[in-house]
Amino acid sequence: MDEKKPGELLRESLFSQKKNGWDTVDEATERAIFDYCDGYMDYLDEGKTERTCVEHTVELAKAAGFVPFERGMGLRPGMKIYRVNRGRAVDLAVIGSASLDQGVTICAAHIDNPRLDLKPTPLYEDGELAFLKTHYYGGLRKYQWVTIPLELRGVVAMKDGSVIKVSVGAEEGDPLFTITDLLPHLAAAQSQKKLAEAIPAENLNLLVGSRPLKDDEGADRVKLAVMKLLNERYGITEDDFLSAELEAVPAFDATDIGFDRSLIGAYGHDDRVCGYAAFKALLDLPSTPVRTAVCVLADKEEIGSVGVSGMQSQFFDTFMADLCARQNVPLRACFEKSFCLSTDVTIAYDPDYPEVFEKNNSARINYGVGICKYTGRGGKSGASDAGAETVAYLRRLLDDRKVLWQMCELGKTDVGGGGTVALYMANRNIDTIDAGVPVLSMHAPFETVSKLDCYMCYAACRAVYEG
Repeated sequence: MDEKKPGELLRESLFSQKKNGWDTVDEATERAIFDYCDGYMDYLDEGKTERTCVEHTVELAKAAGFVPFERGMGLRPGMKIYRVNRGRAVDLAVIGSASLDQGVTICAAHIDNPRLDLKPTPLYEDGELAFLKTHYYGGLRKYQWVTIPLELRGVVAMKDGSVIKVSVGAEEGDPLFTITDLLPHLAAAQSQKKLAEAIPAENLNLLVGSRPLKDDEGADRVKLAVMKLLNERYGITEDDFLSAELEAVPAFDATDIGFDRSLIGAYGHDDRVCGYAAFKALLDLPSTPVRTAVCVLADKEEIGSVGVSGMQSQFFDTFMADLCARQNVPLRACFEKSFCLSTDVTIAYDPDYPEVFEKNNSARINYGVGICKYTGRGGKSGASDAGAETVAYLRRLLDDRKVLWQMCELGKTDVGGGGTVALYMANRNIDTIDAGVPVLSMHAPFETVSKLDCYMCYAACRAVYEG
């Protein structure tokens, strides 16, 4: 066999040698990838809203030995705890052997997704059809949400303090809902509009009925018939919509994509694909970690991480302060020595739309978890911009554990951009960097990810927790 020439050796030593992940993993890792993704797909189907995601997360956590954490509770190394924030977010931890003054390792994701929320007064009738008016949540493209099957999930809070769970479309035999659109024959004027304007927000109305109430001569007989059904099933009246959180979400289950089944298509990859990785890695810790491992599954990231269940709230600080109080450690002393992997998805290079990507700095499907030194827009507005030392630490950590990873940005500088929870963690004086799964068709009702990349995100979270 011919010896390599000096130039070839120089290229190998100086140039990046990133390869498609499927060319580098062995058979055992391939089996682990597919097994892991089977569990992830089940997780997606069980948790299509932040509330159902929290419920399922807690169910799995309890089965793995986690217990609710109450203020003043005694803690010991190896103890597994969690605390739920108003049913819409959850923090979990495995207590480490080291004192909290040595900091903690954090994997933080969000579990809310773009969707359609019902307006406070949603039900109306027009043309002898009944509709529910919606207000879209997060950065979605409105035209993608018409003429697809939709489910209705959420809760209605009653004045007596009770909370009624609503789920229509999740069970076999349930009806589904949809949003209508024009036929091509009558859509000439609509087709001339800009894509963002072709479907006005006020046209995103769920079709929910057409059968009028018999033996009634009043107005809105179809609306009355629908309200009668809701009252019989849930005991609610029209006024009870005022204190409801009801969400229309796609009625798609997670499914394999491609002849080779190497991809997953589903609603909610952004960001439950990273939320599950962070959570599952915590469940799978083989022993007591040195530093306490913390998983944060937050709400409201899609609208700026605001509110009592978002990352800007004091819930995480309170959770950590209560932990620190058990060891007489100041919270600030814990935070300044902590490390956070902000696990949020990134944009995957799409060869159908090369004009919005900068190839040298784009994440590729099947090249592993995508590391983003900074997110934000334009001149890094809204980014935490991790320091060089933080990037080097993560590179070493992942390479030592043979986790496949790639460095990436969110599209061309003046074209792309986006935000994560990273800046809110960094604002707490915690070294933070973004890492996540590359996604095709991000924020669409049906997104696509690589199974290999999903697994490598999980492996990256394991590496962070284990240090």
